[in-house]
Amino acid sequence: MIRQKVVEDGLAHDVPAVEHLEVLCRFREELYDCLTRRADALFELADAVLCADGPVRDLVGLSLAPEHRRGHGALYDAVNHGRVEVDRLRRSLAGLGLPRAADGRIVLGVDVSPWLRPDAATSPGRLFCHTYGRGRGNAQLIPGWPYSFVAALEPGRTSWTAPLDAVRLGPDDDLTTVTTTQVREVVDRLAAAGHHTAGTPNILVVFDAGYDVTRLAWLLADLPVDLVGRLRSDRVFHLPVPPRPPRACGRPPRHGPELRLAYPASLPTPAVTTTTATSRYGTAAATAWDRAHSRLTRRAAWERHTVQLPIIEGTLIRLVVDHLPGERNPKPVWLWSSTVDASATDVDRAWRAFLRRFDREHIFRLFKQTLGWTAPKIRDPHAADRWTWLVLAAYPNSGLPARSPRTCAAPGNDPPNPQG
Repeated sequence: MIRQKVVEDGLAHDVPAVEHLEVLCRFREELYDCLTRRADALFELADAVLCADGPVRDLVGLSLAPEHRRGHGALYDAVNHGRVEVDRLRRSLAGLGLPRAADGRIVLGVDVSPWLRPDAATSPGRLFCHTYGRGRGNAQLIPGWPYSFVAALEPGRTSWTAPLDAVRLGPDDDLTTVTTTQVREVVDRLAAAGHHTAGTPNILVVFDAGYDVTRLAWLLADLPVDLVGRLRSDRVFHLPVPPRPPRACGRPPRHGPELRLAYPASLPTPAVTTTTATSRYGTAAATAWDRAHSRLTRRAAWERHTVQLPIIEGTLIRLVVDHLPGERNPKPVWLWSSTVDASATDVDRAWRAFLRRFDREHIFRLFKQTLGWTAPKIRDPHAADRWTWLVLAAYPNSGLPARSPRTCAAPGNDPPNPQG
């Protein structure tokens, strides 16, 4: 059926287009099978999101789209009482093609984006979400539903990503625990889909400063992943203990010389130094210290750790660039990578992957301003989860016009550019 439709549309000799259409058609069929209650209404709603004239402003407006053949009552009923087999849909997303770095490595970005609901006083499960207002230093805490997203980052001059998972954080959830489970399940699904096999480079996972990257490295040590996370500039790390002099007395120390990030002039000679010329930031200079670790204490997440606290070693990286857009004297960026004995190539890969993390901000903007992820005034958080997965499932279909899930359409326009 697919081949016949492609030939009729004059694409018989366009092999990449044929393969692209086949993948999209299979995904649409799998998406339809994942909708086990109010399937037709939910599927047409996902098509209406893609085919709406302009940005999605509310749910009722989608009922006017030609792709949604039901009334607005069926639309609300589907969102509130439909059913999406989320685990099956997660496997379908993991089975799609993924972007890879130049060495074939998969790079994942993890971040939290809030669905702000300040006026929904009776809606359960809300948390105070950290948001940035207009102007420097205008951070605010607004009630809403925070969602943790995992997406595969693309290399090159593009901000297009491949979202793979979304989890809503509840009032009783610990961010590190939820993130550990989420990353572990995503990596397992990628391995099951054949994207990562034994002998291939480890998956690189990038985090922002709000994550405890050292604890995440400890909890995910059994997975084939390398972690990179941003650090606060007031952190203190330690180098390994130097060799003890002969006949030294007393208990041997567990931590070596201090690395105070707030006083870079006092830092020892780095193990690796690299300099890279970039077109956007000028010269990027990275210095790295090998086997740097933080001193853990029996507080917070380590309070119930009954045995001796571990020493979690990694590579401490200080990145300095000449300039940023709109800022001539940028502050240094501190990163920590779970890779030990890192080479110059490993250091450059780490900070370059961290810079790709900002691509997720463009995708969040696309979700909110174009696809209308946070536009509906939904009261039930479970309905919000259902709508979130519809938007997430509509995203891979953005290069294919809406049709019945059992047929294949001719290719439409290219996917929208998240950078506008």
